Amino acid sequence: MCHKRLPFAILASTALIALPGQALGQASADVAQPPSSRRAHVDDTAKEGMSTSPAREGQRDVIVTASRLDLLGQATTASQGVITRSEVELRPIYRVGQLFESIPGLVVTVHSGEGKANQYLIRGYNLDHGTDFSNFIDDMPVNRPTNTHGQGYSDLNFLMPQVVARIDYTKGPYYAAVGDFGAVASSHVSIANDIPDQVSATIGTEGYQEVFAGGTYRLGESRRVMAAADLSHYDGPWHPKQDFRKINMILRYSEGSASDGASLTAMYYQSSGGLITDQPERAIEQGLIGRFGTLDPTDHSQSLRYSLSGHIAKPLGAGQWSASLYGIRSTMTLWNNFTHYLDDPVNGDQEGQSEARTTLGGVTEYRQPNDIGAIHIDTVIGLQGRYDTVFVGRQHTLHRTTVLDYCSLDQADGSVTTYPAVGSYCNADRVHLLDLAPYAQTTIRWTPWLRTVAGFREEFYHASDVSHVTGTSGRGHQWLAQPKASLILGPWSRTELYFSAGRGFHSDDVRGVFGTVPEEGIPLAGGKTPLLAATSGYEIGLRTDIIPRLMLQLAAFQQDFQSELTYNADTGQDEAGAPSRRKGIEISGQYRPRTWLELNADLAFSRPRYRTSDLAAFGLTEPYIADAPNFIYSAGILVDKLGPWSGGLQWRRLGTHSLVDGSKYPLDNGYSEWNLDVGYRLPHGFKFQISIYNLFDSRDAAADYYYTTRLPGEPAEGIAGFQTHPLEPRSARFTLTKYL
Repeated sequence: MCHKRLPFAILASTALIALPGQALGQASADVAQPPSSRRAHVDDTAKEGMSTSPAREGQRDVIVTASRLDLLGQATTASQGVITRSEVELRPIYRVGQLFESIPGLVVTVHSGEGKANQYLIRGYNLDHGTDFSNFIDDMPVNRPTNTHGQGYSDLNFLMPQVVARIDYTKGPYYAAVGDFGAVASSHVSIANDIPDQVSATIGTEGYQEVFAGGTYRLGESRRVMAAADLSHYDGPWHPKQDFRKINMILRYSEGSASDGASLTAMYYQSSGGLITDQPERAIEQGLIGRFGTLDPTDHSQSLRYSLSGHIAKPLGAGQWSASLYGIRSTMTLWNNFTHYLDDPVNGDQEGQSEARTTLGGVTEYRQPNDIGAIHIDTVIGLQGRYDTVFVGRQHTLHRTTVLDYCSLDQADGSVTTYPAVGSYCNADRVHLLDLAPYAQTTIRWTPWLRTVAGFREEFYHASDVSHVTGTSGRGHQWLAQPKASLILGPWSRTELYFSAGRGFHSDDVRGVFGTVPEEGIPLAGGKTPLLAATSGYEIGLRTDIIPRLMLQLAAFQQDFQSELTYNADTGQDEAGAPSRRKGIEISGQYRPRTWLELNADLAFSRPRYRTSDLAAFGLTEPYIADAPNFIYSAGILVDKLGPWSGGLQWRRLGTHSLVDGSKYPLDNGYSEWNLDVGYRLPHGFKFQISIYNLFDSRDAAADYYYTTRLPGEPAEGIAGFQTHPLEPRSARFTLTKYL
């Protein structure tokens, strides 16, 4: 397939000319925030860029730092937070997914290319491409259940940082409005109603080019249209070049305010490019490929996504009513060859994984405050619904362009059998998913120093699957009750204590639940894969502002899953693994010694282990969990409005982790990286920005794994060894922006 580079000049000519937007780092007072359910019930007074008066006795002002809102007196747990637009603009990010590393204790990395969903790691969990880290953009779910590559697959490439107003995040299963995939962490991105009118162009090393244009046109005092488009191209240091191209567009109409307004948003995203997956380390050592090379240069990705979403919020009686609806259409194909010649010594093991998905859904919510004497009660009742219809398929391919008429299947004894493809597919499933969840949550402020939060969510999940390869089918449903509660004491001396407990879940790939794909070996001792895998969590936390200009948050947690999700992306097989437990401590701080300067640091320690007395029944010898990090550190400096200067310096450290399930060794040391961003405002509305990534040119790996692959001439059973995907070397990008 022949591809041309994107016509950057076309986008530049479409720049919107409208009334000037607000200054960077501030949000419009009439920006319509999403309904409170997606914001984990942070009070509406917590609006970025605004210092508000207490809405009631015992509630304190919301203080804005450069990076995060101060939620003392507002939050449900110590680990909940809000990332402001200031940090979105100041934080150096190499790819859009790294924007979410502003969430304390979260690392976002890759093991393939730019066209695939990132890897997410937090609280001792390897969340793969999104399992147990739920993402919402403009109230639309990003995670894809029963995805062709990974359960909960969360590709954020369609998001443009320039239109992000704020990011609300939670950790743990303590929030009634957070459902599937949100048991470990969740993020909810609000799209801005207003952005400054601007055109920018970026060029960089490693073949990077980007053009962005966007702005806001006001139709009246409270009505506006925001539009933006972004075109980018990136080769990278890879051999062959990635030639990754993507286009993003957004058009948003909004009117009114957060409490009495509406919006309608259309989004479009398309991308295509090479995938450089993790490669056998021995192939690099033997000189078969370079450090940035690949054994199969035809690995590739193609993605398409477009959506329409609408929101409305209105006062209703003594309370507030809100609703959101969305429709999403997405298609994706990934061509990957992870094991090379292990299963097929003649044509290799490349597979094309594809899906076509339509997602419809929405949420409605009613929130009402009440006072009984000096006791204040705030109750939220809501209903969430989502329906997916998806075709997922897998083909055995050669050099991406040829679809082979047979498939390979690993057996429990290590042998490989072949079977004929059916209609060119190794597996092809038509899946229907329905997720309905009523929920309620009540916050009671008993005294100025005591409040409780009690919530309940009832999940109803129904799924059906028909395999066009095996002719088998499955249908079933499951209910899951999820109680949640928090006790908050304080503030005393500007300090609060939090005690939280709750139950959550993630859904499993229904092809593994119903067994409609070819089974791999002997079913695990965990038995049948559940439709919904439950988890329970406990957390004790502290949030304090006792030291002037310093915000500190500390949380100690424990979280148990009834079964650790074990997913084989090559076969689409989802299996119930051993029960697991994480224990950990997180410490986060933001210090602002000057109005233009912030120092921040996040430390997260965890102990991931399987929790079963019969490890052998699950094929394990020790309780260690593969790819689960023992610690994650980050630290940074943000500078904003120091005269014409602004920018950020950020360091992140992914800690050690075992590479094989059930064994402490081999152990990977993780990686460390520094990124720098410096901006300078010029006269006449210009701004120049330089970004340097991997500042000290670390040669660490962005991702390491340990599994069996086979190169030509090696034994038929292959060789177990390290598979690595390196960090990109030091690179620079230069951006010139004109504010109109």
